[in-house]
Amino acid sequence: MIQTTIKGSKISAVSVCTPSNKIPVTDFYKDFGEELVDKFSGMAGVKEIYRSKPEQTASDLGYLAAQEIFEAGKASADEIGVLVFVSQKPDYRSPATSYVLQKRLGLNHDVLCLDINLACSGFVYGLQTALALLDSVIGNKKALLITADTSYKTMSPQDRTMIMLFGDSGSAVLLEKDNSENTEDFSFACRTDGSKFKSIITPAGAFRNRDLKPIDEAWSDDIVRNDYNTHMKGMAVFEFSITSVPKLINDYFYTTGTTSENYDFFILHQANLYILKQLSRKNKIPFEKIPVSIDRFGNNSSNSIPLVLSDHYSNNGQEKLKMFVSGFGAGLSWACGSFSIDTSVILPIKVSDEFFVDEL
Repeated sequence: MIQTTIKGSKISAVSVCTPSNKIPVTDFYKDFGEELVDKFSGMAGVKEIYRSKPEQTASDLGYLAAQEIFEAGKASADEIGVLVFVSQKPDYRSPATSYVLQKRLGLNHDVLCLDINLACSGFVYGLQTALALLDSVIGNKKALLITADTSYKTMSPQDRTMIMLFGDSGSAVLLEKDNSENTEDFSFACRTDGSKFKSIITPAGAFRNRDLKPIDEAWSDDIVRNDYNTHMKGMAVFEFSITSVPKLINDYFYTTGTTSENYDFFILHQANLYILKQLSRKNKIPFEKIPVSIDRFGNNSSNSIPLVLSDHYSNNGQEKLKMFVSGFGAGLSWACGSFSIDTSVILPIKVSDEFFVDEL
């Protein structure tokens, strides 16, 4: 595994934004039948999801979360020197959406902007990237990590394996340098298996398959979709999630000389409830240390981890907690890590349907 330790920084704000449109899974009875939906809900643990309006993009949700940080007085726009945006639903194929966010947030020209095309592992990869960039910047600039996705917008409405599972949200995490004596290190480990890149894929829409027509037809799993829809090989991804992911976590424990007892909570990607229970069993993590948000928000892709933080800890007052985090998904990619966070910097979840009107 690739292991990284980053010193001298801290998380000084966490903000999350969801849209207002709450969809209970029972709304899908009409599409898939009561028996199938109830079986899915029981296994995945999803009871409702939040879905953005057609005009609202991932960057809109991330922008609103970042604005909440500014409005709370946690930072000003001219203090930001690094902006990292993580999403698989950008505004445009070009330019990178981080540049759009730089303009919308009113950041000055002295800022390094970067997009990362990742989904469910994206927060952990994005956090270590933003921290590393911040560490390399001379001076007292701060970093914004924005993660967001509107996953349903590339899904077939007939895809019973995905359409009830994924919710929409965006987050912003403010990072700043901190060389005080009490500062604790950020620690990360990650792995990649590009040989399985087709396990979660949207085949068309970029430049590899430019001429494919969006023809809806039944695929080998009998689900009607087209090549512009995201396709997930469910069993392959499930097997990966309960074998490769717990192995990385155990390898991290071994390398760092820690066990589940060394962490207050395990903020894990909310893939589904059954997978969370498997990780609890295989890594000997007491399930009461794994906060669950998938029941009320679904799988929020790159935004699962900050969503859990805001959902469970935003009203905890001031308490310093040692968090273990892990995200895993498209790539295939998987990562884990640990850090300490003062719960007083975690803001309550914001709800908004606002969106940016493009001058085009």
